[in-house]
Amino acid sequence: MRRKYLSSACSIAAATLTAAITIGGALSAQAENDAISTRRAAERTSFSNEEIKDGLFKTAFGAELQFGRRDERIRKFDEPVRVFVDNHGSPARTADIAAIVEDIRARVDHLDLAVTSDRKDANIVVFLVRARDFAHTIRSRYGESAAKKIQQSLHPQCLSGIAKDESYRIRRAEVILPVDADEFQFYDCAYEELLQSMGLINDDSSVPWTMFNDNVQMGFFDVYDQYLLNILYDPRIRPGMTKAEVDALLPDIFPTVRSWVAQVNSMRGNNARDGLTVGERKRPAPAVYSERAEPQQPR
Repeated sequence: MRRKYLSSACSIAAATLTAAITIGGALSAQAENDAISTRRAAERTSFSNEEIKDGLFKTAFGAELQFGRRDERIRKFDEPVRVFVDNHGSPARTADIAAIVEDIRARVDHLDLAVTSDRKDANIVVFLVRARDFAHTIRSRYGESAAKKIQQSLHPQCLSGIAKDESYRIRRAEVILPVDADEFQFYDCAYEELLQSMGLINDDSSVPWTMFNDNVQMGFFDVYDQYLLNILYDPRIRPGMTKAEVDALLPDIFPTVRSWVAQVNSMRGNNARDGLTVGERKRPAPAVYSERAEPQQPR
């Protein structure tokens, strides 16, 4: 599938906002989809530090399509992340979203992530809608002008948006998912949109191992993107940091992150060390967007 990213900076309720739109997928709460299982079996799991750094810098900084000034700083939550599911479609996929959230939580150290049943406690809201209501939901959330720009530029099939403050802390995020998409597309969308709403905002087609690539669909939380999220949410990485500031910290962060990713994925050998071998296998409304479109071939 093709993903795009749209970013804008504006002031709503004294907060500076940015927004992102993506299309992605997730892991089934019950029997795994065959397309996901095929991709999981063929997944590359070992990467060099430079390969991980390249993907981090290309996804955590900037945005594919932006309004206003270009952001070249880290954006992330610096507080517990609570996800509320607002279901307006059928089939009911609230339990699927809960399973995806739990999977992400289990694989990212230092990320306090959980589903909440109280919307007032949520800083991420997931809207589950019928495909025929998707465009209307975008208009209702972002207004006619922004919705027109999103549709014309990105042609999204699913979407996420973030709102950040002047310190680049993400204060609120939204995800819009069609629940009546096919099984693989739903999970692919759900994983990518949720993960992008946490700060890996940009898509980049030059990184072949990440779901944040227009030509890559996974449908599950792959090892490469686990490296990226775990670096982003290492306590030493702070909102507002520049590339140079992050680069200076990476030599100390890599060993910690490698150990964690190896542990949660039961990986051995170079995966846990240097990764040099190739693996076998009311808050303000968001104003940064990300989307996904036509499916491509699996990697």
